[in-house]
Amino acid sequence: MKERWYLQTKKADFNGIGKKYHISPITARLIRNRDVVSEEEMEQYLYPDISALSSPWLFKDMDQAVDLINIKIDSQVKIRIICDYDVDGICSGYMLLRSLREMGALVDIVVPHRIEDGYGINERLIQNAYEDGIDTIITCDNGIAAMEPVKEAKRLGMSVIITDHHEVPFELVDGTTKYLIPPADAIVNHKQQDCDYPFKELCGAMVAYQFIRAVYESRNQSVEKVKKLLPYGAIATVCDVMRLVGENRAIVKYGIELLKECRDIGINALIHANQLAEKNITPYHLGFVIGPGLNASGRLDTAKKAIDLLDAKDVEQADRLAQEICKLNAERKEMTEHYRLEAIREAARCEDKVLVLYFPKCHESIAGIIAGKVREEFNKPTFILTDGEEGVKGSGRSIEEYDMFEKLMEIKDLLTKFGGHKLAAGVSLPKENVEILRKTLNENCNLSEDDLYLKVWIDMQLPLEYVSRELIEELKVLEPFGNGNPKPVFAEKNLQLVHLKIRGKQGNVLSMFLEDEHHTRMEGILFQRTDQFLAFLKERFGQEEIDKAMSGRTNKIRFMATYYPSINEFQGRQSLQLIIDRFC
Repeated sequence: MKERWYLQTKKADFNGIGKKYHISPITARLIRNRDVVSEEEMEQYLYPDISALSSPWLFKDMDQAVDLINIKIDSQVKIRIICDYDVDGICSGYMLLRSLREMGALVDIVVPHRIEDGYGINERLIQNAYEDGIDTIITCDNGIAAMEPVKEAKRLGMSVIITDHHEVPFELVDGTTKYLIPPADAIVNHKQQDCDYPFKELCGAMVAYQFIRAVYESRNQSVEKVKKLLPYGAIATVCDVMRLVGENRAIVKYGIELLKECRDIGINALIHANQLAEKNITPYHLGFVIGPGLNASGRLDTAKKAIDLLDAKDVEQADRLAQEICKLNAERKEMTEHYRLEAIREAARCEDKVLVLYFPKCHESIAGIIAGKVREEFNKPTFILTDGEEGVKGSGRSIEEYDMFEKLMEIKDLLTKFGGHKLAAGVSLPKENVEILRKTLNENCNLSEDDLYLKVWIDMQLPLEYVSRELIEELKVLEPFGNGNPKPVFAEKNLQLVHLKIRGKQGNVLSMFLEDEHHTRMEGILFQRTDQFLAFLKERFGQEEIDKAMSGRTNKIRFMATYYPSINEFQGRQSLQLIIDRFC
């Protein structure tokens, strides 16, 4: 993958900002680099406040949705929640189930099966609901694109409330955009053009949360009950890779703090099954441990198992389900690694700017994960396709320069079904269209060679002498890190490699001692990319110099690196450490 490194050069009075908010000029610069400019933005960034969450009544159709669900609760008619099978859908479905049940609703939940049903509600699920005597359907994290299923539900006499956060489908008619809105009784989705909700980047679970909040308010019940759901909103926000800005920043920060004190049996069982301590939970654990566990049930079994875990009422049941989910996640990891390596080999031989890779035997549930891995490796929009029950199915992951949803809209005639947004999408298509899809996407992609360079933005050059425990502690005010609020990237040049050692059972960790031009020496560590780093050293300096570094002898190896400072704890001792990311 080709890279270009850029140094952030945004200007501000960093000393003045530091004095006003009692932070260092270094931290002030980092905040400015995240486009936090005004005093109001600075206050919101440094002190995210969940009470500043916008009113749920600003959503279009919220009044109708609340009035309707109140009637249904009081009438004791059967209500069915239909959620998606990913983490966002699981969390939003559980939140609705738990809350509506607490309000006395006669409610159940159905999770579409990834293989048998595909994404979102469909005519089969509508027919099943009708046969079960369901009066009202509530969707969460899906529904905005379900034109025909909603029509069928209405034809059968059912009420439908859609809560969703995905883009509203549209078509171009004589150059004019025509939005395709399902005929539901109420649609709560801030992506609608005439919706006044100011923050447009909520995940599906937080749209459901705001719906629940409005229902509680309408029934004069304490909204403190609703706040207890924020850990699930935080998990969904991180796992759906929403931008951690504005309301999302407050949701994740506050939700994680609540999760540390949460007494919910189900989520705690999953935390303990993964050998985590509640007090140490971070956004990383949400996105790479807890979330994948919940996701694994929907990938290899049924996401209803994850709902049952979150909804568990006794410890024994919760522990059993958590262990089953962890086992499924281990199986998912093994399958993913096999096809990740195969996909990377295939992509390396392909010169297309948009990668469309077809693996007929790959489990369709891991296609999105693999697409993301390939995208990270080559910085190209990537689709991973596999054989489904009916035709070919797959998932795509994109780069900032390529609007995947928009490009699929342009060629929707090649597809039997699709959905998503700018950076991610799901598709279904006839097998005979796979090669046509690849060619058409590349003919229409409009990506330049420059677009395919990975742009590495460096926050600042930071000599090693400035790395201290105090700085590392202060950097915590910038958390949570994630999409839209990246972990700071520091860099230093002319680092002398004093000593190098390969660690880890699989040799996938490199530890090293580095010294800068001012003779400040510090430990560094590099995870995963050991082969690339050793190949870089060999090409630039030769094997003899690597051997010298491995034995701690004087050598000629000097390089530039990006890093993040941390504190390493080993056998009760603490030391400063640089987590090395990229190098040149």
